[in-house]
Amino acid sequence: MSVGASALDADSPDHVLRIDGRRPLSAETIAAVAAACDRAEDLTGHAKVIVQVSGRPEGAWAQGLTVALVNKWEQALRRLERLPAATVAVADGACGGAALDALLATDYRVLTRSARLVVPVDDGATWPGMALFRLARHGASTAAIRRAVLFGTPIEAADALALQLVDEVVDDPAAAEAVARQRAGAVGGSELAIRRQLLLDAPTTSFEEALGVHLAACDRVLRRSAVGVEA
Repeated sequence: MSVGASALDADSPDHVLRIDGRRPLSAETIAAVAAACDRAEDLTGHAKVIVQVSGRPEGAWAQGLTVALVNKWEQALRRLERLPAATVAVADGACGGAALDALLATDYRVLTRSARLVVPVDDGATWPGMALFRLARHGASTAAIRRAVLFGTPIEAADALALQLVDEVVDDPAAAEAVARQRAGAVGGSELAIRRQLLLDAPTTSFEEALGVHLAACDRVLRRSAVGVEA
């Protein structure tokens, strides 16, 4: 897998984004994520983005990074996370650094049995990027996540499934790719984006605060249905 490489399947509107966690974060990686987002937005929810990830950083991998570049990367991932399209990740082997970041920003995650999630370590400490935020928000009190965040201990595929960090574990990359292409769901476009945001906001929003937003979403659906009936 080459970092940041992207491709279009001639027989499918799906966009394939490949991220290699072994390679340093770069402007090329960020541009590839942006291109995938552009494609998905142009198709207005009629395609999904398949994110193929593998590899983990090794050695003095953080040398040469700047906060400005890391910020641009995090903003690109936030855009991926909010796309009006389904995003499905496929992970094989060790998955850390940019690969782990991208995996955790997707809607549906498929791992091979050999996959493991690794928070990279640099200069004796785990990298404090937004992967830590996403892992901690999922289960800061969970022992396996705590060990991963504090010590860089890998989370094996079976444990990632048990912790509900991922959705499926399959035998090999070919099976994972096939599963990814099947997983999109019936909702797309802005409707998917709205439901995703409602889901993300729910743990930190009171019922009273959430009610108005949910009623607005219901009103939107009813108005769309009424237009369809009239047509």
